[in-house]
Amino acid sequence: MFSYRHGFHAGNHADVLKHMVLVQLLEHLLQKDKPFWVVDTHAGGGIYDLTSNYATKSAEADTGVSTLWPLRNKKATPEVVKDYLAQVAALNNGDALQWYPGSPQIAAQMLREGDHLRLFELHPTEIKLLQAHFASVKRGVSMQAADGFASLRGCVPPPPRRGLIHIDPPYEAKDDYRRVVQTLKDTLPKFPSGTYAIWYPEVARRESQQLPGQLKRLAAELPKVDWLHATLRVKGAERDGVGLFGSGMFVINPPYTLYDKLAEALPWLVETIGQDEHAAYTLEAQAS
Repeated sequence: MFSYRHGFHAGNHADVLKHMVLVQLLEHLLQKDKPFWVVDTHAGGGIYDLTSNYATKSAEADTGVSTLWPLRNKKATPEVVKDYLAQVAALNNGDALQWYPGSPQIAAQMLREGDHLRLFELHPTEIKLLQAHFASVKRGVSMQAADGFASLRGCVPPPPRRGLIHIDPPYEAKDDYRRVVQTLKDTLPKFPSGTYAIWYPEVARRESQQLPGQLKRLAAELPKVDWLHATLRVKGAERDGVGLFGSGMFVINPPYTLYDKLAEALPWLVETIGQDEHAAYTLEAQAS
């Protein structure tokens, strides 16, 4: 337990999908002149140095943001990819790509005065990095060294009755998959109008393959709940069954514009960061 450090994986293809969707969800919430909360159940360290030993050892950013970075101003780059890369650019100087924003940093960059960012992180090293990163921020951000699954139940619905719940565990333990579903069962009835963004890895594990179906069935049990499910696979699974070959984002109560935006971006990403003939995407949605 606690062996997972996102610094090894920052900016990889899974982060591209996750953060591209996250930026669109935040932009949608920002369209209304009403405050909202973002709750991140597994916040990580906040930002990541792509020149650090962690990042250069794995070179996983090469499978994602480092390949996309030179294309951020190209005409052919889809707008949602440009929106995502603009948030990465906000943390860097000029053409140099050193810093990669985690979900908390992306949210912090986009939120307004009156909005609130609530962060949970249980990893003892990551929470210290997170606290140090936001130490100078006096308002609008609160963080706690706590189990995000258990803590989420106590902070929904948020006071403004508008919010984005980001659930992004490391799936280090098989039980994380079960806890995702159980946490949604506990929180959705309390805050059915909220937007929920659930990231999961595509790996050779039965729990990973079963999770999207479980989330669809859960959404179907509640009235007036829409969902969107997107996956991005950059290569085929390894023969030994080890490694991350893709990932998925399951969004409950997505913006109605998200499907069309992803329908443009996902094929382009397959062509741009796909690594072999098994690279592919899926995109499906259900409206109540």
